[in-house]
Amino acid sequence: MRSLDDIREEYEFLEGDERYRLLIELGRDLEDMPDALKTDATLVRGCSAAVWVYPTGEGEKLHFLADSNAAITKGIVALVIAAVQDKPAAQVAQMDVVAALEPFDLKNQLSSNRTQGVPNMIALVKEHAARIAGG
Repeated sequence: MRSLDDIREEYEFLEGDERYRLLIELGRDLEDMPDALKTDATLVRGCSAAVWVYPTGEGEKLHFLADSNAAITKGIVALVIAAVQDKPAAQVAQMDVVAALEPFDLKNQLSSNRTQGVPNMIALVKEHAARIAGG
């Protein structure tokens, strides 16, 4: 998975539909999430599309599988995952993920129904990180 900084560099050079295409590409590049993991327990609440996030990391490093049934939403999921993927749990627990995503200006680039579940996804990731970091 590409780093959030690499994605941001490319994103800043693009406009309009090109940004949508990049988000769709990022979603396609997500690690495959087996259908068996797409359950009510892994479903992120509050998203207009179905979004699933499943933590798979061992030890202190966080690793997530994620998926969505909508292409643009899946790209947004990929941005959130790129911000935290394979980082130490203690770092993610303290991280301001919303600030890390601010350069993408998602609220102004996308409709509100596409971004409404982002806070819930961030909260889920941070809660998992805090549990791991806290032992």
